Amino acid sequence: MGTARVWGGMSGGRRGIWLVAPALVLIGVFLVIPYLNIVLMSLRPPGVGAPYGPGFTAANFTRIFGDAYFLGVLADTVWLGLKTTLICALLGYPVAFHLARTASRWKGLLYIFVLSPLLVGVVVRSFGWLILLSGNGVINQWLRGLGLIDMPLTLMNNSFGVTLALVHVFLPFMILPLIGAIQSIDPNLALAARSLGASPVQVFRRVWLPLSWPGLQAGCILVFVLSLSAYVTPVMLGGAQVKTMSVLVVQALIDNFRWPAGAALALVLAATGGLAVWLFVRASRPMMRGLE
Repeated sequence: MGTARVWGGMSGGRRGIWLVAPALVLIGVFLVIPYLNIVLMSLRPPGVGAPYGPGFTAANFTRIFGDAYFLGVLADTVWLGLKTTLICALLGYPVAFHLARTASRWKGLLYIFVLSPLLVGVVVRSFGWLILLSGNGVINQWLRGLGLIDMPLTLMNNSFGVTLALVHVFLPFMILPLIGAIQSIDPNLALAARSLGASPVQVFRRVWLPLSWPGLQAGCILVFVLSLSAYVTPVMLGGAQVKTMSVLVVQALIDNFRWPAGAALALVLAATGGLAVWLFVRASRPMMRGLE
């Protein structure tokens, strides 16, 4: 009987391996192998008439970390991601709270408004903001028609226009995780806190915010990572004035045909984003531990 159980457990283990094997193959083929190829590419020297030359070198990374221009662009990219994430959190939390708690018959329509940016391609959304923010765009024409300005405001080709468009593009990724987290909170907890004398601010700070933190954390990570890797919006609304790491990667790969340099820039961007997410998760661990 004992031997049968052992063999039964081993066969069950083998069946489990075969069940997860397709997922492991997909991850290996479409994630691990491409990343390994990027790592190897980043260690190659530049080639003449070819994507890369023979041998291996760390010169691509030393150039990035030794050049103030690349470090400045990296800092600007991280700051852009942080700004976008913070604004999305401030705007998204009230919207998510209302959608999670409202019993209005218009709730379905509100969901459509939240999801509507995801139904249009990022190129179309960015082009729409270009029409609104340009010197002869809708906003400047409207302000001049009201006599509020004499000269057009510079609303694009700067960080303001890029940040505004990124918030519009990625706000749903903040709202949706928050809705699920807030819906899972028992509203009687807030009522109990109010009955014990807590003010609305204290109820939010000690009940709603801690219990909805998993959704807020997920939304922040999603928006931050997507903002770091955004390419179309910075190119269309930032022009030559706003440079991000993703723009430099594409320029190195396509415009200059410098594949090793582009791969190194991509890895530095990915490592920076991973480090920032890790620091954020570490910093928010006490909040998550309080929910266990």
